[in-house]
Amino acid sequence: MNLSGLIKDFGELALDKKIRTDSEIKGIAYDSRKVKDGYAFTAAKGAVTDGHDYIDGAVKNGASAIFCDSKEAYEIYSEKYKDVNFILTENSRKALALASAEFFGRPADKMTLIGITGTKGKTSTSFMVSHILEKAGIPCGIIGTTGIYYAGNYEYIDNSTPESYELHRLFAEMLKCGVKHCVMEVSSQALMLHRVYGMHFDTAVFTNISPDHIGEGEHKSFGEYISYKGQLFTMCSKASINADSDKIDFIKDIIEKNSVPCVSFSCKDESADYFGCDENFYIDTDMKTEFTLKAKGQTKKLNINVPGEFSVYNALCAASVCMEMGVDIDTVAKALSEVKVIGRTEPVHHEKCNIPVIIDYAHNALSLESLFLAVKRYNPSRIICVFGCGGNRSRLRRYDMGEISGKYADLSVITSDNPRDEELEDIMSDILVGIAKTDGKYTVIKDRRNAIFYALEHAQKGDIVILAGKGQQTYEEIKGVKYHFDEREVVKEYYDTL
Repeated sequence: MNLSGLIKDFGELALDKKIRTDSEIKGIAYDSRKVKDGYAFTAAKGAVTDGHDYIDGAVKNGASAIFCDSKEAYEIYSEKYKDVNFILTENSRKALALASAEFFGRPADKMTLIGITGTKGKTSTSFMVSHILEKAGIPCGIIGTTGIYYAGNYEYIDNSTPESYELHRLFAEMLKCGVKHCVMEVSSQALMLHRVYGMHFDTAVFTNISPDHIGEGEHKSFGEYISYKGQLFTMCSKASINADSDKIDFIKDIIEKNSVPCVSFSCKDESADYFGCDENFYIDTDMKTEFTLKAKGQTKKLNINVPGEFSVYNALCAASVCMEMGVDIDTVAKALSEVKVIGRTEPVHHEKCNIPVIIDYAHNALSLESLFLAVKRYNPSRIICVFGCGGNRSRLRRYDMGEISGKYADLSVITSDNPRDEELEDIMSDILVGIAKTDGKYTVIKDRRNAIFYALEHAQKGDIVILAGKGQQTYEEIKGVKYHFDEREVVKEYYDTL
């Protein structure tokens, strides 16, 4: 594609440009190290680095066009490299989104996109929506925290919502495989950084809201956090919202101002469009959850394999999205009875295991407390929790997680969880500061494999063992190296030796 075609929709986004030649653009990169001959490089400011500092490297690697939003950099580098095309934009990330869409043939315009935002429940709800649609004969892709899934393909990603270039690349690949529907997690960071800029969602979903991602390099305040969440509801044809969530009036105001048709789901308000009641939580190695769905004048008993009250909300949410798309209630019920969610209250099965063992991604105080409250609904004899805290992350998170586990667990097994560049002993010391505020019993076992073995060895019939923090991850990151580590394999190894 020629440069003129790539930027034809920039409009007022392009503040100035110095087009030396309408050269062919062979690719787009936002990392100067990935630039090749004939590529367009997008220089954008990030939380840690500024892409404008890497323009020299991009040109050296063969960039024929540069998008930037620093006027100073634009003037300096356009004079320095007179044979390279430069476009000064109002926002480089918006430019990346529009150029990427054009480069891949505007694939998002040919798809039905379902965007899910909220503090908790995005991943589980995405899996539920996708499974229901697949059950209804509608191929559906997933983009989210656990990775990319479509037509039997899997791809790992670092962010819940990838950069706009990656999104449009993925949409194009999905279309090639006959997948025209995609359910994706849309994080507040993605909205703030314009990763979904220029896209239109058939359905926008709001799960819930509570303070998260607030701090250096993220959001300045809870107000900013929720305001970015709300932006998704200016980019959709219809919406589905959790009527029981805090701050729901803020989302409702945005929906009303944009005249977006909306349905609600609730476990408390019978007037909601999708109402869940008669919840029943019963324990076996799967920890089943039952509830009754009332929607569109119909009533249906639903049985789901994903434990916890929050799973009822996620199932209600998924049902509301899919039934508004025309899927019948029987198909919804059948699909939800089968769905599994990787790394989210995920039961681990083994023929010799007679206790529930749950793997969950809970890696902060909020998600860990939510997990404990969900598990307590099953009235276990004891809860044994194996957890650690990540290195290069907030120390406050460690204090809080220690305090939460000490408060709710009958036994906490404190161990490693991606120490990264920090010393494991320092991380565990911080966790102990929090747990010391409680009367909770604990032990410290540095090696995570040994910690899991210890928990399983001491668990008895009626107990529940929680392996918290890693979820879908299959590695342990230490000093810049990712070592293979899959908790499912560790549990199997333990029981295979019995």
